[in-house]
Amino acid sequence: MGQMGRQAHHENNYPERSPLRADAPALHILVRVLPVYLAAAALILFVAGVLRDPRSFSNAVLLGSGLALGALAAADRLADATGPAARLLALALGLLVAFGPVLVASYLVLNGITMVRREGLRPVNLLSLLAGLGIFGLLGLMIATFLARSPDLTVSFVIIALLSGYISFLLVSYVLYAFVYSRITGLRRADFVVVLGAGLNDGDRVPPLLASRLERARRVHQMLAGRRKTPVLIVSGGQGSDERISEADAMARYLIGRGVPEDHVVREDQSRTTEENLTFSQAIMERSRPGYRCIIVTSNYHVFRAAIVARRLGVNGQVTGARTAGYYWPSAMLREFAAVFLSYKTVNFGICALIVALPLALYVVTR
Repeated sequence: MGQMGRQAHHENNYPERSPLRADAPALHILVRVLPVYLAAAALILFVAGVLRDPRSFSNAVLLGSGLALGALAAADRLADATGPAARLLALALGLLVAFGPVLVASYLVLNGITMVRREGLRPVNLLSLLAGLGIFGLLGLMIATFLARSPDLTVSFVIIALLSGYISFLLVSYVLYAFVYSRITGLRRADFVVVLGAGLNDGDRVPPLLASRLERARRVHQMLAGRRKTPVLIVSGGQGSDERISEADAMARYLIGRGVPEDHVVREDQSRTTEENLTFSQAIMERSRPGYRCIIVTSNYHVFRAAIVARRLGVNGQVTGARTAGYYWPSAMLREFAAVFLSYKTVNFGICALIVALPLALYVVTR
């Protein structure tokens, strides 16, 4: 056989590997294996964080990261799966991705309208409505970007979508962990039960939202009194400019009128914010009983933020929540998330700045 024949024979039996084939193992690891390990690592760190202190916001981020990476790994495996069940599941997930944002936006808009009708036209009552309209606006921008095929509009959409994705990830993580936190904190022992105040009706009447907190506190107080030494109830809330008495006085009057002994109720009547509620109540508890433990009672939408604030202030206690009207919950939860987001503004604004700067820099370089 001649030299050319031998060369052709060698090429037929040992074809040269293409760059794509050479990179296939690395791509397989990146797409299919790495998300699984990252998800497992995030969830392990989440469990460790919860055991260390369940009140940390990092627990929410780790939970969200673990679930997102796990979903990415599951979606990749589902794409390679065969059979009618796998195809049906893939179709359901595709429909969820396609129509989920529209359904969420529609729900938020309708909830916002209900909120305004029942609670009045105030900025804090418009949050769910504005969030729903924002989602519709983002979807409209996506369609306009696809139709216009403008590079400038495309990079603008990418930046807005990435910012929205980052904030949405934190919001979903916050909501999910707020639910988890409300289920994992036990009410085993406490020296004090601290009730966080809320605005009064007609200057001196306890409104339904605050009454719900007080009833929850009364049940917790009764439950703990049956186990060990009866805890002290601290009612915390100052007097607003439109109130005739302090929230603490109105709350104490409510509890005493429903059978709580007067000597079991202590008033903290100087605070105006959640931070002041906890700071001033903490001072009372430390003076009365060093090494105390407490349970903080608030509304269910406010539980996790109050827990974050308590951790930051060094308050030795966990938080439990009272039920809130369903229509009120979305706007209230958005408000709580916004407050937490801004409490970590250095980190969050830094990440948002990178999200804006990197696509812009890439766009400028590649023009």
